[in-house]
Amino acid sequence: MHNHMKKYNVGIIGYGWVAEAHIAAINATSYAQVTAVCSSRKLDSAQVSGKHGSKITCYIDIDKMLANPDIHVVSICSYPNEHARQAIAAAQAGKHLIIEKPLALSWDDCLAIQSAVEEADVKTCVCFECRFSNQVITIKSMIDKGLLGRIHYAEVDYYHGIGPWYGQYRWNTQKNAGGSSLLSAGCHALDTLLLFMGNEVETVSSYSTSSANKDFAVYEYPTSSVTILKFADGRVGKVASVIDCFQPYYFHIHLIGSEGSLLDNKFYSTQLGGLNKGTWSELSMDMLDSGDVSDHPYQTQFEAFFQALDNGREMPLTSLTDALYAHHVIFDADHSSDKNLLESIKK
Repeated sequence: MHNHMKKYNVGIIGYGWVAEAHIAAINATSYAQVTAVCSSRKLDSAQVSGKHGSKITCYIDIDKMLANPDIHVVSICSYPNEHARQAIAAAQAGKHLIIEKPLALSWDDCLAIQSAVEEADVKTCVCFECRFSNQVITIKSMIDKGLLGRIHYAEVDYYHGIGPWYGQYRWNTQKNAGGSSLLSAGCHALDTLLLFMGNEVETVSSYSTSSANKDFAVYEYPTSSVTILKFADGRVGKVASVIDCFQPYYFHIHLIGSEGSLLDNKFYSTQLGGLNKGTWSELSMDMLDSGDVSDHPYQTQFEAFFQALDNGREMPLTSLTDALYAHHVIFDADHSSDKNLLESIKK
């Protein structure tokens, strides 16, 4: 498909490693191409165009880029503490939005984004792209087909050491940039748990702790947290968010239902006659096995977003509404963890 056939021109805000993954994924969709990048550091348009194989104009002034009527969609890949301001400005300029997680570092800022989006009547896609991974799609379809029965207990955990060896570490360590372990990283696990269990969370309780290793001493917030969710119908879920571990990346999923169980890429179900319940059966699917954004299914997600945009519909699975719910639960969890910390200090 030639570039001129594509319908949507996308402007990227922020030019780090996430932006590079976004550019490649957007250009690979059948609907859109990146035509502009706005960065706080001066970029050379010819160099950036050459790197990505399409004509890209570089801006240093966000308002100038937003004023360009040829840009239809804006993808926000900047630092989390800039997301709210930039998303609101882009919505007010009438641009549809792709927003990297977290949406913002406070619930008030999330609500401000929601108001701006509703007022401008623009469409949104929030980068909880794990919902579009082979692994999560396969598991969700097993749940929907009743192979596990009614799930009453679910664990989705995120283990990924974000130390000095990792790109995000540079800014992730600051409270006003990373926010919390759950907000900066474990949000993918919590969001996936909600996809499996539904959005009827009744209570949230969370505890957090930190590693004694000096690599993680610079973090301005606790680097490991565990959150227990109770759903309105009595079911229970758990999310661990651990960014101070020394081990391979691990996105842990364990679901226990009335008719079966699932553990990562293995399962047992009473609904399939003849299975041996002394052994697991294996599912053939690509696993979420790296925190590297280039391994994440952005292209699948963006294709779904542009398709929805083309049909004038809301994005499936990762619209602003879905993402806001996950953020609400995350902020409640962090509040609970802060409160639990304070209570133990009082004693």
